[in-house]
Amino acid sequence: MPEGHTIHRLARDQRRSLAGRPVRASSPQGRFAEGAARLDGAVLRRVEAWGKHLFQTYATGDVLHVHLGLIGVFRPQPSPPAPPVGLLRLRLEGGALTWDLSGPNVCAVIDPDAKAAVIARLGPDPLRPDSDPERFVQRVRRSKAPIGTLLLDQSVIAGIGNVYRAEMLWVFGIHPAREGPSISEDELRAMWRWIVDQLKVGVRRNRIVTIDPAQLGKPISRVRRGEGVAIYHQELCLRCGASIARLDVANRRIDVCLSCQT
Repeated sequence: MPEGHTIHRLARDQRRSLAGRPVRASSPQGRFAEGAARLDGAVLRRVEAWGKHLFQTYATGDVLHVHLGLIGVFRPQPSPPAPPVGLLRLRLEGGALTWDLSGPNVCAVIDPDAKAAVIARLGPDPLRPDSDPERFVQRVRRSKAPIGTLLLDQSVIAGIGNVYRAEMLWVFGIHPAREGPSISEDELRAMWRWIVDQLKVGVRRNRIVTIDPAQLGKPISRVRRGEGVAIYHQELCLRCGASIARLDVANRRIDVCLSCQT
């Protein structure tokens, strides 16, 4: 599932290519025909991300809500676009780029109140400057759930997925089974600062890279998928050389160094 940096990158790119102009909306698949008809011809005013949720707000007051889920893709191509291929839920045309959406978990036209209700269910988003990190700190500290579960709970912190979860816990030497109250407020604040920095890197580079590419002896453009992470899907711990263990936390696999993470 795409993590928060991907959705913020989408929002940034769509603001640049679509915002401020009328948008032609269609549903080549037909499944979103009614929603596309409501958006067609409306001026796109704002595009923003909250965690893994994307919101487009139009001059009509309508809001397009998208959650990509596990297999969703929102992909640009130069305009005029090629004929639709595959099951395209939504096509948005405007300016130099056309955006094709396929396989989303959520694709709906909602009103501002419904948008506010979605946001109210979410925890603070590290990539949003209006987020309060103390909400994250206190929600973790008040819960006896494992930290490995809490980091995937979007009501605790919005936008974190399996890769950043594994990397962050490894960086701070924290076992994913530790309960929330066992982690100090100072540790949690440091974790928040780390994930803010890492998500910003993810937006800028359009990929997850949590280690210095200099350690790999190559520029970032040549770092292959999976090479830029310290522990996720790795075999040996980058810090101590021990074999990586695979545990199941929150019904998701997580890679752990049992020597470094306690």
